[in-house]
Amino acid sequence: MSQARAHLSDLLKLTDAAAARRERDRALESHAINLMTVRRHDDAIAVWTQLIDAGAQIPYLEGTRFHCRLHSCDWSKYEATAHQLQADVFAGKRVDLPFSFFVHSHSAQAQLECARTFIADRHPPAPNRTPAAPQSSSNRIKVAYLSFDYHEHATAYLIAGLFECHDRARFEIIAVSYGRDDQSEMRARLEHAVERFVDVSRLTDREAADWLHAQGVHIAVDLKGLTGGARTGIFALRPAPLQINFLGYPGTMGAEYIDYIIADPYVIPAQDQIHYAEKVVYMPQCYQPNDAKRPRPAQVRTREECGLTESGFVFCCFNNLYKITPVVFEAWMELLRNVEGSLLWLLEGTPAAMRNLRSRAAARAVAPERIVFAPHIALAQHLARYRHADLFLDTAPCNAHTTASDALWMGVPVLTLTGETFAGRVATSLLQAVGLPELSTVSLADYVAKALRLARTPSELSELKTHLEHGRRTFPLFDTSAYCRQLEAVFEEVWARHSRGEPPSTLVMRHGV
Repeated sequence: MSQARAHLSDLLKLTDAAAARRERDRALESHAINLMTVRRHDDAIAVWTQLIDAGAQIPYLEGTRFHCRLHSCDWSKYEATAHQLQADVFAGKRVDLPFSFFVHSHSAQAQLECARTFIADRHPPAPNRTPAAPQSSSNRIKVAYLSFDYHEHATAYLIAGLFECHDRARFEIIAVSYGRDDQSEMRARLEHAVERFVDVSRLTDREAADWLHAQGVHIAVDLKGLTGGARTGIFALRPAPLQINFLGYPGTMGAEYIDYIIADPYVIPAQDQIHYAEKVVYMPQCYQPNDAKRPRPAQVRTREECGLTESGFVFCCFNNLYKITPVVFEAWMELLRNVEGSLLWLLEGTPAAMRNLRSRAAARAVAPERIVFAPHIALAQHLARYRHADLFLDTAPCNAHTTASDALWMGVPVLTLTGETFAGRVATSLLQAVGLPELSTVSLADYVAKALRLARTPSELSELKTHLEHGRRTFPLFDTSAYCRQLEAVFEEVWARHSRGEPPSTLVMRHGV
């Protein structure tokens, strides 16, 4: 009997110790997430490493630590880590979050597997949540756009004009916000751009889904996908008969309850449809809407005020620094070494990231001061400084998205490296929509050669800039009204198919809608 009591006592001690470890791990995880929120990624790396070394049973640890390293431009064991993460994703392991995975992934199939694993883990479809067709007293199609980003944010910059262009005689447009109200001009513009603007940030996922269903929404549009702050749980409850992945997430959500993804033939070639859980809607020109009212300031700070030298060719890339990869940075260093007096103008990041980039430049025989970091400023001021840039150098495998449209809007040519995923083909799509397909390269060698030629041939670069300046008002990329008519045709077509009892299927939209 005494042996049994002793055994029970030992078991209780082990149970208590395990519970204490889990509690400690949860506290450390929360601490690391808070450090990331305030952009202290270097400090967060140390906490994630502590958890990994201790064998913590917390999913997505390895991928999250790697994402922190990318934020710090810490590329130690980059290739080995990226390779292992992909192998683990294909093995069905919970090693990386979809949003951080697509930044370094070259495989659309791997991204689908990553998304499916995440959805099954965090947001599986709710049972018995297939709503009947909404009853409506009017013939208008009711569309609800859901987002965390109805404030000063890249998605808002792209979507505001689209909201304003919608035909209220045929559509009832509802903007459903679950993010913060920053009291900005953009927030006010968005609130006035739609028929109804509703804040559901205080509602649970179920309460928000029930509200949408009670409103008789026909089409629910997810503007966040699987990015930070998303409320995917709302869509898992199937609040609308049709649900669409649009704009905010450049990849598949891997969820059976998302019916369609808005794309174009450049971001999702026909042969890649198998890598998407959604049915693909092909817009006739470009998947990305743009705002023709985007500011285009004429007043510009001097080069000196922007931290640039008085002369010298300016290569720029205003993508987030975590998109920079070692091989792309090596290509940039080759350009700086071969274009005398040139500068590389980047967007400011964390102190660790900027320190690491300058240190890496010095190790490659490039003076660290030739890398200039631009501070984060208001949109109009940010766009104005593009006038000092000569050529935008894109990142790969994750391209510039809104940032590429900003550059093209301001007349700065964008040189991209076309990848194998949605996120890696966005700039190629944008360049097609402004008539500059020749700036999409297919190899790193071609990318470097073309950048060198443009830097050394002012007349050719000038022709590209003139093309952008003269065509800005006629390019499909910046024709907000035409894009809106095309998207409305999509809404009408998918709803008509649903009303006829047809399942979602691939849809190719035609020009001239």
